[in-house]
Parts: sequence; C-alpha cells; structure tokens
Amino acid sequence: MDNATDLLETVEQETGPSPQWAVIWLHGLGADGHDFAPLVPELVREGWPDIRFVFPHAPVRAVTINNGVRMRAWYDIVGMDFPTRADSEGVDQSILQAGALIDREHARGIGPQRILLAGFSQGGAIALAAGLRRKTPLAGLIALSTYLPGAGTAAEAKSGAAAKQPVFMAHGGSDPVIPLIHAEQSAQLLRSLGFAVEWHRYPMAHQVCAEEIRDLGDWMTQRFAQA
Repeated sequence: MDNATDLLETVEQETGPSPQWAVIWLHGLGADGHDFAPLVPELVREGWPDIRFVFPHAPVRAVTINNGVRMRAWYDIVGMDFPTRADSEGVDQSILQAGALIDREHARGIGPQRILLAGFSQGGAIALAAGLRRKTPLAGLIALSTYLPGAGTAAEAKSGAAAKQPVFMAHGGSDPVIPLIHAEQSAQLLRSLGFAVEWHRYPMAHQVCAEEIRDLGDWMTQRFAQA
C-alpha cells in the first residue's frame, strides 16, 4: 500500500491556460481518476475563471465488505453498520493524501482559498472528513452521494476554522448504497458544528444527474464570485 506521504497519481484537466482555481475530485469505490473527468465540460460555464481539475487515483487495497477483493478505495469498508464501517486508519491516510494534493496546488500558485475539495460516495466521505480537520480553510467542500464517517467523534476532530468552508451536499432519494438517512444525518451534524450546508435531494439512485450538475454549477459560481 502507498505511504500516506506519497503523492497520488492524477488525471488533470485545465479549462484555460492560467488556472486560478483548482478542484480536487475524489472518485468512488472501485473507480479511478478517469471516472468523473468527462463531467468537466458538462459542469464548466462561460465566464468562470480558469480551473485545474485534479482527479487522483485512490490506492489499491483489500475491501472487507467485497470479500477482500483488492480495488481502488480510499479506505476499507469493514461492515454494514454505518457509524463503524469506515476503517479509520484508511480514512486518516486518505486525508493526508488529499492534503498533499492541496499542498501541491498551493506550490503551483493556487492557494487553499481557491481550492474546492470534491468527492463522490467514498471519495465524498474523505472530502468531508478532510474538510472537518482543515486548519487552513478551503474555498468549499463538495460531497455527492455520501456521508461523514466518524460522526461520533466529529466535534472533537473539527478544526477551529473548518466551519468557514461552505459545503454542497447532494443525494439520491432512492440510493441503495448509502441510504438517504445517513446523508441527511451528516448534513444535520455539519450544520450543528457551524458549517453552511447547501443540501439537495434528487429522484435518483447512487449516481449523478443533470439537475445536480446544474445546482452544483450555481453553487460554484457563488464561490468564484465571493473570492
């Protein structure tokens, strides 16, 4: 397995010659960095600043819930019980790896205040968990079809400045992988910790829909305008 300090391999797309913003987007279980790259032309709007989209590949690890089969995963899923299903060591490692990618963007001239951390499903869980611990706030967090792991210790894990990060959360009402209730509870928990959460529910399963991309685009436009 990769060390937590290893810089993950990534797929990158730049929407213009001089990126002023970065979006680091974490894929779901068993996928890879190519999974959401085709979304860029559907999401990006005229008049937006130049953006570098960074889609990292998660490390390959055995996933207990899938009979120990090795696949790209941000953490091991050890059971069906949501409060305890996420392997905390794997979550911690992935938070460090996401942080290393954020640091690389800073080194390339894009500071945290112009970086959005996004993720779908397992990747979204890492985006939320990483955002909760950020000592230097990002421009925002995007969490699609996901939930916050480690909810029981979230208040203790939260960094003092973390709640300055606005959050976009979206979920399918008939999601069979992460039932809606767990996403709703995570949104409520984040709000109780001081986060401004924009919540959306769509008539879909564990997927992304066109209306969701439109709403996310509206939210991102607000982030660019407020910078």
